[in-house]
Amino acid sequence: MDFGIAASAFALLFVAEMGDKTQLTAMTLATRYRPLPVALGVCGAFLLLNVLAVVVGQVLFRYVPQQVVLLAAGLLFLLFAWKSWQGSAEDDDEAGPADARSAVITSFLMIFVAELGDKTQLALIALAASSGAPWSVFAGATLALWAVSLIGIFIGAALLKNVPKALIARAAAVLFAAFGLLALWRAALGAA
Repeated sequence: MDFGIAASAFALLFVAEMGDKTQLTAMTLATRYRPLPVALGVCGAFLLLNVLAVVVGQVLFRYVPQQVVLLAAGLLFLLFAWKSWQGSAEDDDEAGPADARSAVITSFLMIFVAELGDKTQLALIALAASSGAPWSVFAGATLALWAVSLIGIFIGAALLKNVPKALIARAAAVLFAAFGLLALWRAALGAA
């Protein structure tokens, strides 16, 4: 393990993702679900994404057009916007144990689709290809993405204690709709 390369990957990706849509997505998910299942889903998605980037990222991008990835991400964000808006009308009961599995799956899918082919994954591929130490890049990048996401999750969970759940759900719906429309717009531009 080359700790210098791992530290460089950590610094680059931590700064690149701070305040990015992924952190905002993690934050928003934590206002809808309990923090632990969201953290598990988000961290699992980044683990898989980073393995793909290091091992088969270049091949994946050769066969999956970016428009397809953007279209899938846009539709998923719009679906989650609709679910969040619908959830704002529900009562403020705490999510039950049955929702933990749903939270992990939703969090995993949201992050996986949103980040597949994103600048972070492209940067990770470039770092792994240029450094000659792909697993050092993997370690540094994964730790950075987990750290940024966990910061977002804990901020989101703290918001839930001070702001009405219905207001947070509506704000989350608007945020997800914006991300979805942006992804669809980028897909349309790429197809033109």
